[in-house]
Amino acid sequence: MKKTKRRYRNPKILVTGFMLMGLFIGELLFYTWCRVQSVQIKYEISQETQRHQNLAALRDNLKIELAHLKSPQRIATIAKNQLGLIKPTPKHMIPIP
Repeated sequence: MKKTKRRYRNPKILVTGFMLMGLFIGELLFYTWCRVQSVQIKYEISQETQRHQNLAALRDNLKIELAHLKSPQRIATIAKNQLGLIKPTPKHMIPIP
C-alpha cells in the first residue's frame, strides 16, 4: 500500500479566498441592483415626461376653449337668441339720482 501524503491548506488562505469571493459576488450584486434601479428611474422619467406633455396639450386646449367661451360675440349671440335680450335704448334707461 502506498501512503498518500495529504496536503493541508492554510485556513487563513481559505478564509481570505472566501472573503474575496464573497466581496466580489456582493459587488456584482450591488452593480446589478444599481443598473436595474437606473433603468427603472429612466422608465419612470420617460412616463412622467409623456404625462407632462399630455397635460400641457390639454391645458393649451382648455385655454383656447376658455377664450372661445369668453368671446363677446358668442355672449351677445346667446343673450339675443336664447335669452331674448336686446341692447338697451335711451328710453329703457332710468337715471339714478
